[in-house]
Amino acid sequence: MTDRASSAPVYIIAILVMTVAAYYAASVFAPLAVALFIMALVWPLQRTLQARVHKLVALALTLLTTIAVCVAFAWIISWAVGRVGRSVVLDSARYNFFLASTKDWLDAQGVSVAALGAEHFTVAWLFSAISRLGGHLQTTFTFWLIAITYLMLGLLEVDDIRTKMQAMSNRNASRILLEGCSVVASQYRRYLLIRTGVSLLTGSLVWLFARLVGLPFAFEWGVMAFALNYLPFIGPFFATVMPTLLAMATFDTWGEVLLVFVCLNVIQFMVGSYIEPRVAGTMLSISPTLVLFVIFFWTFMWGILGTLLAMPITVAIFAFCGLNPRSQWVVELFGKPPKPA
Repeated sequence: MTDRASSAPVYIIAILVMTVAAYYAASVFAPLAVALFIMALVWPLQRTLQARVHKLVALALTLLTTIAVCVAFAWIISWAVGRVGRSVVLDSARYNFFLASTKDWLDAQGVSVAALGAEHFTVAWLFSAISRLGGHLQTTFTFWLIAITYLMLGLLEVDDIRTKMQAMSNRNASRILLEGCSVVASQYRRYLLIRTGVSLLTGSLVWLFARLVGLPFAFEWGVMAFALNYLPFIGPFFATVMPTLLAMATFDTWGEVLLVFVCLNVIQFMVGSYIEPRVAGTMLSISPTLVLFVIFFWTFMWGILGTLLAMPITVAIFAFCGLNPRSQWVVELFGKPPKPA
């Protein structure tokens, strides 16, 4: 007990140092985190291919497949956003008139929106903000070059690293590393599979609802809901707000706008809070408070990329903590309580 108490300050200092390093050296650690995440996802493909062809040929095919999937995903998002954006820009006079009318109505009700800076809230400002958000979603060429380099070297060294882990003199450390890597890789693949299925369901429901109520760009809203669902909490928020803003300038009554807003939130809530937890099972049995904290924490650390990686990083930490008797208390404290026998 005394040894654990005396080592607690060391652990705290180590966590603080690692946090500061991750923040100030994001250009180094963020590509590495992305590469490790992708490596866990594509390793089964690499392993299957290199059992049939030369290792370098298998690596080339794996990298080409990974890049093709990423490019296709980015192109789908750009297509949907571009379709909606071009239409709004062409009809900007109508949306500016709607914003001005809303401002006048709020002023008549005694709400001083000018004090809140509403005079700057125009269509041009809105799409400038969306463009800045899109810029954060697209990382630089250098970032992806570093990440792909990490990925390429990592896939080539997987077998060698596994052999070194198996030959470690510290058998307990060897067991934790081997089992931890295997568990994390398996959970990453399951996490992405479940997230993709849930995102497809969310996008399909948003598309169907938008068609039923006559909201313009129903298919595009479905595509954006599908893509944004990969961003926990933040993505569903934007997938709800943006169609609602379009509905405010499209429909004639506030009742129709309220219907769009409420139904989109119901879709997001039912899929994210009811269906997904039951499909995921105990894989992500993490306290909802901790989930919200880690998402905001990694978003602060690495921006949109941190939002994407928040859950994978947390899953990895929980997996390794659960395999080490000294750190099992982390899973017991912050995870959901186990079901009674």
